[in-house]
Amino acid sequence: MTNPLDIKIIYKGSGGYLEKNAIMKGYIRDNPSFRGLFECSRMGTPLVKLGGGRPCVMVTAGVHGNEIPPQLASLELIKFLGSLDIHGTVYVIPFAAPWSTMNNIRWFKGVDLNRSSHAPGSVTNTIFKMALGLGVDAIGDFHSTAPRSNPGRESIFCSKSPCRRSYLIAKYISRRSSSDVICYESAASHYKGALEDECNLGGVGAVTCEVVSKNGSLNPGSLERSLLQMKIFLKYFNVI
Repeated sequence: MTNPLDIKIIYKGSGGYLEKNAIMKGYIRDNPSFRGLFECSRMGTPLVKLGGGRPCVMVTAGVHGNEIPPQLASLELIKFLGSLDIHGTVYVIPFAAPWSTMNNIRWFKGVDLNRSSHAPGSVTNTIFKMALGLGVDAIGDFHSTAPRSNPGRESIFCSKSPCRRSYLIAKYISRRSSSDVICYESAASHYKGALEDECNLGGVGAVTCEVVSKNGSLNPGSLERSLLQMKIFLKYFNVI
């Protein structure tokens, strides 16, 4: 990347020194162009804007801080998009809670951010409200799942109601990545507070994409699989 990133801190108090995470430290050593983003992340949750106009979509990662592949994949996505003349606007939140990523832990100060998106003042509720305010057409929330856990396989969570776009996006990504679709008839019918569900309930089509990697680690190929899911998500909207 040659141009400085357009970065905004959307939640203060979630910041962390990402380079204290050994995997992140290795990444920034090899990719010094992201030093500015890492420094901004000490203040809170960063939002990176690329492109302009419509369609307008958002990519999020790091809702669970010890899920490393999608966080690094989001940085690779930023590099990739920076070299293109993209069609529309892409907002990227590479680290929902840099503090959790710094400490390589799942929860943010005792809170599971993927069960608190409905709670005013939470990090993910702020992300949800930011998405509404920006008028995004859809959100892809990217995660990794440990082997022999839930779901424990490469997959895409979605729902059919009230926002059918969620299901359509998931099917599209599945066909092009061979990721399994895990679909619920209604958003938030199985648990409450997931970012994906709050977005779908709010009329913003959303999916949760999972790749397989041990918690706190970067399994071989997991970054690339997460990046592939992200690119296909953008292709659904003809952004790339």
